[in-house]
Amino acid sequence: MRTFVPPRLMLVTDRRLCPTDRLPALAAQVVAHGVDAVQLREKDLPADELLALARALRAAIGGHALLFVNGDVDVALAAAADGVQLGEEAMSVAEARRRASGRLLIGRSVHDVAGAVAAERAGADLLIAGTVYPSRSHPGGPSAGPELIRRIVAVVRVPVLGIGGITWENAAAVIAAGGAGVAVISAILAAPDPVRAAAELRAAVEVAAVVGQQT
Repeated sequence: MRTFVPPRLMLVTDRRLCPTDRLPALAAQVVAHGVDAVQLREKDLPADELLALARALRAAIGGHALLFVNGDVDVALAAAADGVQLGEEAMSVAEARRRASGRLLIGRSVHDVAGAVAAERAGADLLIAGTVYPSRSHPGGPSAGPELIRRIVAVVRVPVLGIGGITWENAAAVIAAGGAGVAVISAILAAPDPVRAAAELRAAVEVAAVVGQQT
């Protein structure tokens, strides 16, 4: 497992927006323009297809970005991924760490302060918190705004990424609230120019981080 530097910009996959046969090439392009983590999140793919895609992504991005596999420790290990991302209703952090034998980073998706605290106490290395803004994947669901990130960051020490409806226009607010970075789906995958979208997102996050250090 590589030395862990919290990602600034994570791309979360969705094959409805980018078919699996195009995904590795697209991932390589956006990694070259600011994405520093890719989360393979295709929960309904059969295990053999998920593994093949994970391996293709690993080959495409090499060591230039972290690779997380959502929900499947075995696939993450077999694909030489850097980590596994667990939903709040998925297996426990402790069980994932036991099965990974220290070879994977453990990310946890959380939706409130209590869940974040519990995940950190269980040993999660990274939290992805949301929904921050109304999103394509949760258009009618509740969104908590950057204040959710602020409340979580105030009580945990592990890195927190915001997710949900994040664009280059509002990413800075997530960083200003204490987020280590942002995770996006449609902001890149549904963009007319995904490479440009990735570069603009990364620039927005970096500028916000610099401003935060100066204040």
